[in-house]
Amino acid sequence: MKVLITGAAGFLGSHLADWFVKNGDTVVGIDNLIGGYRDNVNQKVDFHELNLIEYEKILLLFEGVDLVYHCAATAYEGLSVFSPRLVTQNIVDASIATITASIAQKVVRFVFCSSMARYGAQRVPFTEEMVPLPQDPYGIGKVAAENLLVNLARVHGMEYVIAVPHNIIGPRQKYDDPYRNVAAIMINRMLQGEQPIIYGDGTQKRCFSFVQDDLHPLVKLAIAPVVGEVINIGPDEEFVSINELAEVIGRILDFKVKPIYVKDRPQEVKLANCSADKARRLLGYQTTYTLEQGLREMAAYVKKRGPKPFDYHLPLEIVNEKTPDTWKDRLI
Repeated sequence: MKVLITGAAGFLGSHLADWFVKNGDTVVGIDNLIGGYRDNVNQKVDFHELNLIEYEKILLLFEGVDLVYHCAATAYEGLSVFSPRLVTQNIVDASIATITASIAQKVVRFVFCSSMARYGAQRVPFTEEMVPLPQDPYGIGKVAAENLLVNLARVHGMEYVIAVPHNIIGPRQKYDDPYRNVAAIMINRMLQGEQPIIYGDGTQKRCFSFVQDDLHPLVKLAIAPVVGEVINIGPDEEFVSINELAEVIGRILDFKVKPIYVKDRPQEVKLANCSADKARRLLGYQTTYTLEQGLREMAAYVKKRGPKPFDYHLPLEIVNEKTPDTWKDRLI
């Protein structure tokens, strides 16, 4: 089978690529390296450093492809309120280019990796039958991309599945990014002797998913009889606050935690976790890593690679009194 993975140098995409390479499949990878590391890419992947919106350049890469995993995304919920053009371009425009190329080249199945941001601030746990109510440009862009996929795939006869992985942690996650990946930011700061920075009062709650637990159900989507389904991928057992997350990381790193609290970020959802019941039923999903086990592996990865200064690699498009000082003044 020939598999094309967008975001192949990123966190999730690189792990998926490894699995398919190990399975003996031919893997084509595309990534613009905004959110990943070049050395994440398996040497057996036919890798292309491209921006997906360059349609004419990517189109030929889809020739003969059976299966597409669209993992590429500027997955910046908070930043999307202040850099909406950049984030939306790399969600909506990049997705429609990928969808169009897949249909044009007669791809059989398209797996779209969406986001828990699609649900917005609804009752928890979020379930797949809920009508999406995103409350930031990132989530709005993800839902728009989903709708484009459903529309075009039905018209042109391409199989599709919408996966909703959420709050994934583990080795290979970009940890020098000041705009996203709260656990990675905390680990990187603590390893440099700096206290974790927490937006608001830290009582926001999330479930965190170790990347290896997500791979099994995501890979099953390649052939499972789930065409047209939306499926949450991730745990629902350990629903923890950001304060609790900081304490667990501090314990792992033997670091005395005294968080630095800063003002809330606009549009941040207070309580967000997804039901995993559908994934358990259709894909045999199960959690094999506890939160602490996953964080220990992640911390070991950052230690081995070495803590890094934070790279403010994306521009702030809207700077005003609502823009977090952590970003304006580069405080992370």
